[in-house]
Amino acid sequence: MHNTSPQMRIMLVGGGTGGHFYPLIALAEALNASGAPLKLYYAGPNTYDEPALMKHNIQFVRVFSGKQRRYASILNVFDLFKVALGAFTALIKLFVIYPDIIVSKGGYTSVPVILAGAFLRIPILIHESDSVMGKANKIAMRFAKDVVINYPELEVRETKAQVHRLGIPIRSALIAPPTENMHEAFGIDATRPVILVLGGSSGAERINELILDSLDELLTRFTVIHQTGKAHLELCTLSADNLIPDAERRQYYIPKPFFSDSALNDMYSLANLVISRAGSTSIYEIALHGKPSIIIPIPEGISHDQRSNAYAYARVGATSVIEESNITDNLLLAEIERIMQNTDIYSAMSTSAKTFGKTDTAEQMSALIIQRAQEH
Repeated sequence: MHNTSPQMRIMLVGGGTGGHFYPLIALAEALNASGAPLKLYYAGPNTYDEPALMKHNIQFVRVFSGKQRRYASILNVFDLFKVALGAFTALIKLFVIYPDIIVSKGGYTSVPVILAGAFLRIPILIHESDSVMGKANKIAMRFAKDVVINYPELEVRETKAQVHRLGIPIRSALIAPPTENMHEAFGIDATRPVILVLGGSSGAERINELILDSLDELLTRFTVIHQTGKAHLELCTLSADNLIPDAERRQYYIPKPFFSDSALNDMYSLANLVISRAGSTSIYEIALHGKPSIIIPIPEGISHDQRSNAYAYARVGATSVIEESNITDNLLLAEIERIMQNTDIYSAMSTSAKTFGKTDTAEQMSALIIQRAQEH
């Protein structure tokens, strides 16, 4: 059975985190901009970010899923039934829609849709952002026609799919030209280097503590723009007020709960150095802006991929990695000084970052998706 509609039907799947969801939104932007007649769908147990789906004319298709945890839990048994129920639901919904292609970003929410799509012989394209293949993508890889990867050292085995190293699709607002006269527009002293601290949308408590412990020293030379996360903004603000009673110096610490895409793009452009966790999308955004960075991955016991992502990026020469278990405020300060004081180190890191990122990933993936959909 094939879709006889003149519109190509493209099913996007992958969620649970922003690292899975927002690259799909970047793909939707590129697909909609291609001019090809198409209809976009997003399958998952929830909408994740409903305004983003509405903005890009993506129809939501509810499909249940279960999560397989990395530790022993009775919930893993119950969730196997959720996966089975999700696959049955997906089979019915995919049969009705019958997309020309399924594009999966991985994550536990993608498994039922991939299994149903494979049964219906719908072409499958998967994308892997991390330097180690995720569990869901390992399953999907057996059925995929194409596998798109980010890190060149990622080994793709047990598949007959074509492998493409294209990078990570990034939303256009994050790689757009920045606001003109940014320092003046944001009231930031143009004579001071800027350190941008990112802990993810919910913040990173350990990074927040390190920055606050280092503020007294940092604010003698730098402006610190700190994404604290909504839950930590008040505590960080009050702590900074207590730690830095000198109002003249305190003005150079700028805590923010989160940034919109366009604001984050401006912050990347303003920054001289970025301190961040090691999510693949965050690393890629830093690379696209050519910024030297200090990466502090989430510990291995919490996130299996951040540590490997960080060191894979470090091998390019664009970042310095400090393990959370080893880091102190003195070590962080010393590493900031090492990078910022040595122009050769700084320049080499910036150049390496620029060679890692590709600004046209979304367009290249969009062209590949349309080609495969037309072949179906």
